[in-house]
Amino acid sequence: MTLLDAALGGALLLCLLWLLQQRQALARVERARDRVEGRLDQAERSLREGDDLLRALGDHAPMAMVIYTEEGALAYTNVEARELFFEGREPPAGTQFLSLLEGGPETLRRAVVGERDELFTVDEAGEREIYHVGKRHFRSGQGKLLTLLMVKRLTHELGRQELEAWKRIIRVMAHEIGNSLAPVSSLVHSARVLTRGKDDSGKLERIFETIAERAEHLRSFFERYATLARLPEPRKRAVELGAFLAKVGAMFPHVAVTAGSGEAHFDPAQLEQVLINLLKNAAEAGGDAEAIELEGAIDPDGSVRLVVRDRGQGLSSEVMGSAFVPFYSTKEKGSGLGLPLCREIVEAHGGRLRLQNRAGGGAEIVVRLPARDTTGDDFRVKLTLTRG
Repeated sequence: MTLLDAALGGALLLCLLWLLQQRQALARVERARDRVEGRLDQAERSLREGDDLLRALGDHAPMAMVIYTEEGALAYTNVEARELFFEGREPPAGTQFLSLLEGGPETLRRAVVGERDELFTVDEAGEREIYHVGKRHFRSGQGKLLTLLMVKRLTHELGRQELEAWKRIIRVMAHEIGNSLAPVSSLVHSARVLTRGKDDSGKLERIFETIAERAEHLRSFFERYATLARLPEPRKRAVELGAFLAKVGAMFPHVAVTAGSGEAHFDPAQLEQVLINLLKNAAEAGGDAEAIELEGAIDPDGSVRLVVRDRGQGLSSEVMGSAFVPFYSTKEKGSGLGLPLCREIVEAHGGRLRLQNRAGGGAEIVVRLPARDTTGDDFRVKLTLTRG
């Protein structure tokens, strides 16, 4: 082998060693790249899963949640928000939420513009809803200022708490009065025995009779109120609506009954009591008894609509605001129990009871009951911002 051959062989060997080192280095780089890509994929999956989790949590939240940018553009809405504001549809990304508020209820607009959490009310078609609105500001990962708006319906909850407070008052009063009346009745009986045969026993007997009569009246009076505090849960079952309304109408021969056919689902004993109370009120409203109407129908969505109409003096603003307050009555001998009891029964069914005046005079009371296996949320007043 010549010196040149040896030199070329050495150079070739060095080249092979260098290529081997480069391949090993490339392999290390590729492995490092694969690890980085794997971690990036994992991070991306984690972000997607986190986003999906946050969206799932938001969609199951019992309140409307809206996130919008500093400029007012929508960034996120949950299911409740889409139902409340957008007729159940997903608004396009970037929709100007603050601009849409200009077409919404004034009370909502004022609450959103304010910085403090507050309650606001909305009246629409004879319905009043109470909402709580809260706002929180935060920055996104890119540093953008975002606002989280939370709107929660409190109508039913506040009404339930108010009614529970009245029930506690009634229970305490009934208990205390019952404890006081028991010895009074016993003493009256003893006094009658002791005075029997006396010269003035006839006069004393009339006095005792009056005391006993008033004590019994007071006991009976509070026993009726106690009914509200002990109302049982409705025992719902299938009811043929036409036959049910015909039975109620037979108790009021002067009432014009219009009944649709079909199967409803409610407690017939409790709903019968509701309609009896409403028809009795209609008869006492001062109008023509022959003008009273009872109408019932099952709507296409399966909900039940019951309506009692009269041509009486109608409902003043005071009555509209206080009709469901226990003890409130415009009648001289009214107990103030009828309408609160009606509302309690209807809401226990997941329904709504609405009072309104009729064109041409008189009042109209509308009972809405949800379809079977539904909650009745469709009866809520919506704060729709996308009406044409």
